[in-house]
Amino acid sequence: MAEKIKRPKARNYKGFRDTFSEDILLRRKMIETIREICERYGFSPLETPALEYVDSLGKFLPEEHTPEGGIFSFKNPDLSSGTREDHPDWWLGMRYDLTAPLARVVAQYQDLPKPFRRYQLGQVWRYEKPGPGRFREFYQFDFDSVGAASMIADAESCAMVCDMLEALGFARGDYIIQVNDRKALQGALECAGLTESDITDENSQVGVALRAIDKLDRVGRDGVTELLGKGRKDTSGDYTEGAGLDTKQIDIIHAYLDARSDSRTEVCDSLGKLVADSKIGCEGVEELRQIDSHLTDLGYSADRVRFEPTVVRGLGYYTGPVFEGIITKEIVDEKGKKRSFGSIFGGGRYDTLVQRFTGQKTPATGGSVGVDRLLAAMLLLDKKKAHNSCTTEVLITIMDKSRLTDYLQLVQKVRAAGINSEVFVGNGSIGKQLQYADRRGIPLALIAGSDEFSNGEYQIKDLELGRRLAADIEDRDEWLKGRPSQQSVKADELMSKLKELLADYRAK
Repeated sequence: MAEKIKRPKARNYKGFRDTFSEDILLRRKMIETIREICERYGFSPLETPALEYVDSLGKFLPEEHTPEGGIFSFKNPDLSSGTREDHPDWWLGMRYDLTAPLARVVAQYQDLPKPFRRYQLGQVWRYEKPGPGRFREFYQFDFDSVGAASMIADAESCAMVCDMLEALGFARGDYIIQVNDRKALQGALECAGLTESDITDENSQVGVALRAIDKLDRVGRDGVTELLGKGRKDTSGDYTEGAGLDTKQIDIIHAYLDARSDSRTEVCDSLGKLVADSKIGCEGVEELRQIDSHLTDLGYSADRVRFEPTVVRGLGYYTGPVFEGIITKEIVDEKGKKRSFGSIFGGGRYDTLVQRFTGQKTPATGGSVGVDRLLAAMLLLDKKKAHNSCTTEVLITIMDKSRLTDYLQLVQKVRAAGINSEVFVGNGSIGKQLQYADRRGIPLALIAGSDEFSNGEYQIKDLELGRRLAADIEDRDEWLKGRPSQQSVKADELMSKLKELLADYRAK
């Protein structure tokens, strides 16, 4: 008996996915729009490796030499067998965001112009539990200004995202950029009696309190109260240790979170009163006042950029203003249910991140656009935004296989004219070839047999027009007799006619 062949099972690792042309092409078009806006603001591109030394990423547990959960990491295969595990080059990791590599770049290349304004598109990887719409591999689009102490850079970060969203077709009112300041929030915590903690230390009492506030949207006001106090048990039975604050302290923090208004000036005034006894709190409010002034000068009012005291941002390295961009327009999902989409952009000021390498404080601010989430929002908001899944514009059909040389020379002429085209390389009748074009969404088919080549005249079938007409005509047989979507074109007019027919299609 022949030995059974053991074949691999076709599968994806959990949290990873395949992406097909429709989403890829729409994402590419979306990224080009975002890239244009970044360059309009003076940002230049940068690329960094997918792999970094783990100590550069800053992901070590305090008491161990093993990378912390949250990143994909492995031992450096280039090290000799006798290398100690505490060697700084021992662990390599896949980047989990684009900001940590940027900090390494700025520290490594000391002669970079300051401010260093860069944008970067890239995939990042996080070893965390995947879920609906949450993957372990995804794209980010980051922009940052390193060496920029002025709040103008923070104001421009918010303004630039407004421009991006509107360039992508989001109307004012479909989104909002929310801004808070971690210094102002720390001032409120100080006024509540938390004076010994570092705002960037996630394990401090301040860090625990900030994480509690950051969960407001998920657990509600009562849940935040529990997390600021002794702790909270969720519906699954899991218990989260609280910050250990008393009722008076919690009331002060809630007063901060309730200082909301459609007027940025009123928010600043309310926060200023609450944190008046805190130096760092007053610094934070002053930063917000400067951002308000700069946004006003740039022409961005509170209907686009609002001050929101509940915005915290989870990462511990934020030291000042923090931003979050939210799609506010109601979305109907695939099941027909109405829901809000939520955050598609986040960022803030991180003046101590480069300091990990250099020992010197380096002011920096920036943000990250969630490419995949923004793409999903665009598709859910308007299915028409989906790009055609095919890059081919013209299919050269094969009617006479004895004239393959003519077909290949023809397709090269079409390509030389700047038109994406392909010769049908499968097997099948002209009908099957046109079915192939229809299935792929190819807009035009070029039909030529021996007579057409001899006469120097070709048939162009406008498949895109045919699809539109077919949707509106009840008597399809009668429509086919007239063949309004097919026309004959002389050889010397062929390229100009193809470009004319493709003009509307390309403009989509």
